[in-house]
Amino acid sequence: MMVIMKTKASEDQIHYVVKKIEEVGAKAHLSKGKYKTIIGAIGDREQIVKLPFKAYPGVEDVLPISKPYKLVSREFKPEDTIIDVGGVKIGGSYFAVMAGPCSIESEEQVMRSAEVVKKAGAQILRGGAYKPRTSPYSFQGLGEKGLKMMAKAREVTGMPIVTEVLDTRDVATVAKYADILQIGARNMQNFTLLTEVGKLKKPILLKKAFSCTIEETLMSAEYILKGGNTKVIICERGLRSFESATRNTLDISAIPIIKSLSHLPVIVDPSHATGKRDLIKPLGLAALAAGADGLMIEVHPAPEEALCDGPQSVTSTQFDDCMKSIISMAKYLGLKGIG
Repeated sequence: MMVIMKTKASEDQIHYVVKKIEEVGAKAHLSKGKYKTIIGAIGDREQIVKLPFKAYPGVEDVLPISKPYKLVSREFKPEDTIIDVGGVKIGGSYFAVMAGPCSIESEEQVMRSAEVVKKAGAQILRGGAYKPRTSPYSFQGLGEKGLKMMAKAREVTGMPIVTEVLDTRDVATVAKYADILQIGARNMQNFTLLTEVGKLKKPILLKKAFSCTIEETLMSAEYILKGGNTKVIICERGLRSFESATRNTLDISAIPIIKSLSHLPVIVDPSHATGKRDLIKPLGLAALAAGADGLMIEVHPAPEEALCDGPQSVTSTQFDDCMKSIISMAKYLGLKGIG
């Protein structure tokens, strides 16, 4: 249920509605727009509909939310959510590029990568300290040691950092270092982990699983928002399909569909979607044209020596060339925050 407050509704009137919602055991979620405040009442529907909302002072209208996901829907919040990460904005008319190595391997590697991606125009440094690998014998990441290396790179370059958290037991540790916590595709429906990061105040990058629907993705985002964390970025990183020419199949259509259904920003990871470095630039530009709010690109100073995903990592020179085209197109489209 959505309670739409009048344009000039006072704080006391808003608090009164919130109080009434909480009195029946439901939760009130506020969305304050430029002109109006919308209060989402989430809980036992039978108890909520009994409340005489239209009789409360300051209430303009009451509307049901038709979607199974409530807080992430455009119905609840018509305006685009803009997420600020250390001064870097994502969403609305702001475009951001996250770039860096798939895995943190050494301090020298992460520092070189950070300097390269910043010089080319990326605003956020990505890197994996904890790696979910199909084989238990593959490189699993450096853990907290890797997080410390990323934190040092942030200190030197000033770039915010994004890294993946795999387990509820590691949430506090990763949150201690990271500016954005990433939930990978394999964990998109790890509801215990989603609930845990929902308690944080830091932005969450939620990767769309390669075998899940758009609705399932938005329901996973709902878990995070329901916990109180409204700073969620959705990432399209490809579908698992019958096609063998690429690692996955990038679903360009998911970008405008999600943006029509939800107010959350949407970014694209062409590196994981294709598995081939020569496809990153054209698909990155395609994502930009389709309305993406950002890109996540894997960059490694020596891809042939990478411990993880070398074939899909671009070199410093390739990334620089890629960024020139992305910045040019972003400016043409009137996007802010890049270039």
